Amino acid sequence: MDTTRFVLLVSLSLVIMLLWDAWQRDYGTTQTQAPVVNDVVKDAPALDVPSLPEATATGLPEIHTPLEKKAELIDVKTDLFHIQINTAGGNIENAELLKFPISLDEPDKKVRLLYNDPAAPYITQGGLLSKDPAPTHDALFTAQNLSYSLSPDDESLQVPLFWQTDEGLVVKKVFEFFPDKYLINVRYELRNNSTKPWAGRAYGQIQRTDPGKRMNGAVYTYTGAVISSPEKRYEKISFSDMQDERLSRNIVNGWVAMIQHYFVSALIPGSQTDEGRYYTLYLNKSATGLQSDRFVIGATTPPVTAAPKETVVLEHKLYLGPKIQSRLESIAPGLELTVDYGILWFIAKPLFWCLEWFHSMVGNWGWSIVLVTLMLKLLFYNLSAAGYRSMANMRRVQPKLLAIRDRYKNDRARLNKAMMDIYKEEKINPLGGCFPILIQIPVFIALYWVLLESVELRQAGFALWIRDLSTPDPYFVLPVVMGVTMFIQQKLNPAPMDPVQEKVMLMLPFIFTVFFAFFPSGLVLYWVANNILSIAQQWLIIHNLERAGLKA
Repeated sequence: MDTTRFVLLVSLSLVIMLLWDAWQRDYGTTQTQAPVVNDVVKDAPALDVPSLPEATATGLPEIHTPLEKKAELIDVKTDLFHIQINTAGGNIENAELLKFPISLDEPDKKVRLLYNDPAAPYITQGGLLSKDPAPTHDALFTAQNLSYSLSPDDESLQVPLFWQTDEGLVVKKVFEFFPDKYLINVRYELRNNSTKPWAGRAYGQIQRTDPGKRMNGAVYTYTGAVISSPEKRYEKISFSDMQDERLSRNIVNGWVAMIQHYFVSALIPGSQTDEGRYYTLYLNKSATGLQSDRFVIGATTPPVTAAPKETVVLEHKLYLGPKIQSRLESIAPGLELTVDYGILWFIAKPLFWCLEWFHSMVGNWGWSIVLVTLMLKLLFYNLSAAGYRSMANMRRVQPKLLAIRDRYKNDRARLNKAMMDIYKEEKINPLGGCFPILIQIPVFIALYWVLLESVELRQAGFALWIRDLSTPDPYFVLPVVMGVTMFIQQKLNPAPMDPVQEKVMLMLPFIFTVFFAFFPSGLVLYWVANNILSIAQQWLIIHNLERAGLKA
């Protein structure tokens, strides 16, 4: 019995340490919303412009002296977005997600996925690359209007920007928004009114700083870049990877993204049949004069040529929003993988589908968690029952074990041999109660990642005081109930023979209560429901065994 309890104690402790460390990485540091600087901008150094494949040895375009430009901000409002587009660059520099408050206590303050803060920016950029004149994301565009709004009856909203040269090259950059969609079309319509052909390609990229450097720990919800290709649909490119090595690949039918907890900004090139170049850039603050190191991931379209008097169109798509799997999987192959369930994804995905199905039936994520717990309990019923029967048999022979312990208390070797003889005589496996519980631990960890990663549970209420299943219980009621149910469950098991181990086991409910006080209440709700169902099952099995004459 001591061996069984030791294995269980170590296993549960490792699980708690893993989950606690993961939670600390996700919630231990709060990121503040960055202020926006809108009045005057300077041309950023051209180091963040991707080079053409035919570029010279430096691989970078010529760096011009920064010129001051008056920035005009275009305000765009849809049912899902409040977006600001800067004419100095023609880029989306601020994006608020109107359906996602920062907190339930501040419903009017929305999550800002993109923000233009010189010290720590997170922005999208795009433009055209050519040996001929072309507007990069540093070009100055003009706008017809500075305010746009998507009406409920509109099929789409187009926001045009304009750039041209004295030689007759005219570029119209159009952002197209749609109702109830986080997907944005970005289109370049290039009209060549000059007397010579124009050749080039479009590019789009996402630039941000590394917020993860302020966090500690070994396991965490990933924040960083992702690249997708047919060969590998979900490949993480960490900030340190970008710092160590510059990526440049030719890919067909791919996408790039920056992901964080609950949200993603992704760029999907318009052509999914032709090859584009996918790249990363690292902008060192010492070399560039920027206020912070910046990391860029982007992709180009295939090259095109516009003959004189010809118009060509280049485009890509942006997804700026929550990691809702049903939305993501219809946009690009593998984009739903940004909901990162880790190595146990093959368990986590079916669990999420079950959770989502129960939610469609009951309309409450808390009750959905309870129903998933019940489903898992039924699924593992026979396995758990075998473990509880083994524990009940251990209770039956415990008087014999205690007598042997007293007889051989000064001879550890003879004590262990005598205990094994009793196990053999009674046909008891001392680890029989351990294995059924251990085999369920991967399911528990997978469910933890489902509850932690699924944006559907963000700010989702349950009942009474539980207003947000993704945050800790504000009054610590659920952790206390969890500790009480854990204590009751212990009382149904035979007491450890080792006095020291007995004291440790008695402390576990208190230790777990303290740990779970800082865990998301959705996870604690699962544990409470699981404990209550386990107590009921264990009591029923013990009661039936006692009626069968196996009373302890």
